[in-house]
Amino acid sequence: MASPALLIEAFLEMLSAERNAAKNTLAAYRRDLEDFAAHAGARGHSLESLGERDVSDYMGALAARGLSPASTARKLSALRQFFRFLLSDGVRDSDPTSGLDTPRQVASLPKTLSEDEVERLLDAAARTAAEADPGTVAGRRALRMRCLMELIYATGLRVSELIALPASAAGGKRDMLSVRGKGGRERVVPLSAPAKVAIADYTASLKDTAPSRFLFPASSKAGHLTRQAFARDLKALCIAVGLDPARVSPHVLRHAFASHLLARGADLRALQKLLGHADISTTQIYTHVLEERLRETVEMHHPLGRRQSRGRR
Repeated sequence: MASPALLIEAFLEMLSAERNAAKNTLAAYRRDLEDFAAHAGARGHSLESLGERDVSDYMGALAARGLSPASTARKLSALRQFFRFLLSDGVRDSDPTSGLDTPRQVASLPKTLSEDEVERLLDAAARTAAEADPGTVAGRRALRMRCLMELIYATGLRVSELIALPASAAGGKRDMLSVRGKGGRERVVPLSAPAKVAIADYTASLKDTAPSRFLFPASSKAGHLTRQAFARDLKALCIAVGLDPARVSPHVLRHAFASHLLARGADLRALQKLLGHADISTTQIYTHVLEERLRETVEMHHPLGRRQSRGRR
């Protein structure tokens, strides 16, 4: 009988080798599976022999711990894949998750910001950078923040993609940026004129610092800026412009990029490519923007829409 740790490790190796799963994905699966294994072990169950009721009891325990339906559904998804792996590998002869229903989730729209709110953040970052001395640590930090803000709003990069951009991303007068996203998939996104200027100004401030293979080097374990550091500086920027910091995160800026593009006429398929979504169904969380745009189009151009507008006045 293999230990839970060995079975989990074998599953993660399969995800890495066969599906090219990203490090963050593997780490999330590890946490979820180790949590389940600890729960089962405390009750004397082995991963090879436990049944559907045991998994159902774990789902109930998660709810009792206060986990949201979304988090519980994510953990169940990890268990489904894990037990299918054990089944296909001959470790088990049945899948204890096959008869379980996924917890119902209340559909929620992604948090976003208005174009005016994003403009206020960008303007504030640009002003601070313009007033900074690029030869000081504080000055380089201000130029870095401006560069981060321009890049994330111009490209819609995931924060993990943004902070780990290679130094080569700043090379030349390029109009496009090559990004390696989830699962090692590469995509190309266009750079705006302000983003190109922000990159040039920021990299110029690094000329007297130690060379790094990252565009945003830092003394972190990974060698580049951490998402926590970016989020911290973003909160400070929000406070400076009078926005509630609780409403804003790097991920919210990615949502703003997507929502604003769709509102101005972008195609959903084009947005899928820009965001690096493997499946169009992921991009469809933004269809509420398209629906609102269609409603406004009908009200503006359809005879019935114009009659209804006159009737309301």
